[in-house]
Amino acid sequence: MPQKIRIGINPLSWMNDDLPSLGGETPLATALTEGKQIGYEGFELGNKFPREPQALKTLLAQYDLALVSGWYSGKLAERSAEEEIEAVAPHLELLAKNGAAVMVYGEVANSIQGAPKPLCQRPRFFSDAQWSAYAERLNRFAEYTLSRGVRVAYHHHMGAYVETPADVDRLMALTNDAVGLLFDAGHITFAGGDALTVLQKHIERVCHVHCKDVRPDIVKLARNRNWSFLDAVINGAFSVPGDGCVDYPGIIACLAKHDYEGWLVVEAEQDPVIAPSYAYADKGYRTLRALVDATFKEAA
Repeated sequence: MPQKIRIGINPLSWMNDDLPSLGGETPLATALTEGKQIGYEGFELGNKFPREPQALKTLLAQYDLALVSGWYSGKLAERSAEEEIEAVAPHLELLAKNGAAVMVYGEVANSIQGAPKPLCQRPRFFSDAQWSAYAERLNRFAEYTLSRGVRVAYHHHMGAYVETPADVDRLMALTNDAVGLLFDAGHITFAGGDALTVLQKHIERVCHVHCKDVRPDIVKLARNRNWSFLDAVINGAFSVPGDGCVDYPGIIACLAKHDYEGWLVVEAEQDPVIAPSYAYADKGYRTLRALVDATFKEAA
C-alpha cells in the first residue's frame, strides 16, 4: 500500500469528549496500546492528551504513533479572524511541532452538538451577507494557519452552522483553496446527504477524511423524535466503517481515483459499554485496510 494513505483513529472509540461519561474511566494508555496493536499508524487528539508540544511528542513516540491532527473549537461565526488567530496559537504550535499537516476546524459558536437541544434548533446563516462575512474571516484564518504549515480541514458537523450538503456547497463556493474540507461520511449521511455524491463533488478540496458509519434506523428515530445530537450518539446513530449503510467501497474507490493523499481516520462516537472499544476499533481498521489495499492497488 502506498504510504500516502495512512489509517488513523480518534480516541472517541474509547472515550468521548462531548460526553465524558462515555469511557471516562478508560486511561489514555489503553487507547494508545490497543490502537497500536490493531494496526493504526496514528491518533487524533482527545481530551486526555498532553497539550505541551514536547510532552505530546514524547508520549506518542513511546507507542510509535504519529499525531494525525486535533480538533480546534473555532468561533469565527462571532469573532474576527485576528481574534481567532490569536486564540489558535497554542493549538497550532502543538500540531505544527508534532508533524500534523491539517487542523480539524469545528465551528462551535452557537453550536448545539453538545447541548440537550433537538438538532432542528442548530444555528444557521440566514443572509448572503452573513455567509460572505463568515467565509472572508475563514479565508484569512486558513491562510494564516497554512503559512505555518497546517491546513484548515473544515469539519461539517451535526448541530453546527455547516451541517447539510447545501451548507457544504455554499461554504466551498465562498472560500478559497486555503480552506480544506474535512469529509465526514457519517455526519453528511446523518445530515441527509449521499456521502459518495458529496465526496465526488468536493474531492479537490478534501484534505482529511473521518470514517464513521451510520445506522439509518437510529437516525430516523433521532429526526422523528427530535433528539439532540448526544441522544443520537448514545442510542447508536454512529458506528465504525462496515457496520452501517455508508458506501465505503465507493468512497475508497473515489479517493483512489483522485489520488487522495492523507489520513483516513476511524471516528465513531459510541457507548463503549455497548460497543466494546477494541472490537469496534478493530472492525473499523480491518474494513478500511482491506478496501485500501485492494482499491489503491487496482488504481496503481
